[in-house]
Amino acid sequence: MPGEPVTIVLCGDVMLGRGVDQILPHPGDPALRERYVKDARCYVELAEAVNGPVPRPVPFAWPWGDAIEVLDKIAPDVRVINLETSITRSDRFAPRKGIHYRMNPANVACLSSARPDVCVLANNHVLDFGRRGLADTLKALAGAGLAAAGAGRDTAQAWRPAAVPVGGRARVLVFSMGTASGGIPASWSATGQQPGVGFVRELTDAAADQLLEHVRRHRGTRDIAVVSIHWGSNWGYEVSREQTRFAHRLIDGGVDVVHGHSSHHPRPVEVYRDRLILYGCGDFINDYEGIGGFEEYRDDLRLLYIAAVEPDTGALVRLRIAPLQAWRMRLWQASDEDAVWLRGILDAISRQFGCRLDIESDGWLILC
Repeated sequence: MPGEPVTIVLCGDVMLGRGVDQILPHPGDPALRERYVKDARCYVELAEAVNGPVPRPVPFAWPWGDAIEVLDKIAPDVRVINLETSITRSDRFAPRKGIHYRMNPANVACLSSARPDVCVLANNHVLDFGRRGLADTLKALAGAGLAAAGAGRDTAQAWRPAAVPVGGRARVLVFSMGTASGGIPASWSATGQQPGVGFVRELTDAAADQLLEHVRRHRGTRDIAVVSIHWGSNWGYEVSREQTRFAHRLIDGGVDVVHGHSSHHPRPVEVYRDRLILYGCGDFINDYEGIGGFEEYRDDLRLLYIAAVEPDTGALVRLRIAPLQAWRMRLWQASDEDAVWLRGILDAISRQFGCRLDIESDGWLILC
């Protein structure tokens, strides 16, 4: 008899720095070095100009909003997020970067309130305040009892998977890597002597095979292997041939779930050889509420992906998606109208990969 499915919750970019940090109980230094904005509080003001006053300070759980209730309701076995924020008080802004994200370590309880099992860090903001900022981030996560993958003091730690036991049924191993296409500078790559992230310059077959060998060295017989990848552009629904080929090669080599992120809105869903590929999960928490320019993508709508995976085979049993909306710098349950819009978009862009999505009576989306 097959074992009880393992439930894995996956979401996209969690950006708790800048404006979000400023509304929390312990706001850090608001100074920025952006071209147009020099004070992080401006992003709060932009959100207020669009949707009304944001209380300050807010409780630590405020940015997560209704997502907490969703997580409590489904009680998943594993929660995986892409943490795109340096947790530091450092003022050493990384040079040649236009945008920097930092959260005061005193606000780490905001992250803990969602109880993530794994924070993947191989992305283009974790070293916004240099290697000192990365060291502070790793220290803050460890102090809060939160597991990290994708960054570390050297190559070995940066590529080491986070292992989450699931009762006596299985372990979920989460590997994290980032790419140049996701905006990560090559200089951020971890080496034998240098802290940094797990970095892949190009999505080649050789790079996939090297990663697969790494996965095989770490996984046990009943382990579920998740590879979390920061890749691709910020906007647009297109998926490059290189991404598809790379994801397929990982699945062919034994990976069970590919968790893609970087885009500010969702990208297609694929089920390949009964394994789940999320090409882009979209943003989840950020301070973009008052920023215009890409309204057609509805980046105010955020998705929480709930995948049920068969522990013995890694096959996808079921995928449900909870739709949420960012409003007043908090996540709320999306309206029925917005859920229908999301279903239409995801269904349309996923058809090329043979996937169709429907909407359930509770407003959640489901993979047909």
